[in-house]
Amino acid sequence: QVQLWVSGGGSVHPGGYLRLSCAASGFPFSRYVMRWFRRPPGRERVLVANVIPSDSTTYLLDSVPGRFTAFRDNDKNTLYLQMNNIRPEHADVYYCSRHSTKWGQGTQVTVSS
Repeated sequence: QVQLWVSGGGSVHPGGYLRLSCAASGFPFSRYVMRWFRRPPGRERVLVANVIPSDSTTYLLDSVPGRFTAFRDNDKNTLYLQMNNIRPEHADVYYCSRHSTKWGQGTQVTVSS
């Protein structure tokens, strides 16, 4: 049974940082592309980062490179999203996904002064 457990969200001040984690089980994690998405209110999920098994990452949002870092630890079956210098526009629910077919439960990131 595929399970993706997302943690690490919360409330942060502008300029702050968070690290989201996605702990995976029930499948050979190291063989799968893993992704981070965000979902703005009332909209579809938007791809944030795509991490292939070798840990190479592609970022899909203009504001992400240099601010967010997505990476994985295949020994721990865990995907991470390090969010630095967070801005108000980064406030959303964040999800991890196994190749856009299996989804974690989402974690809320709130940005407030």
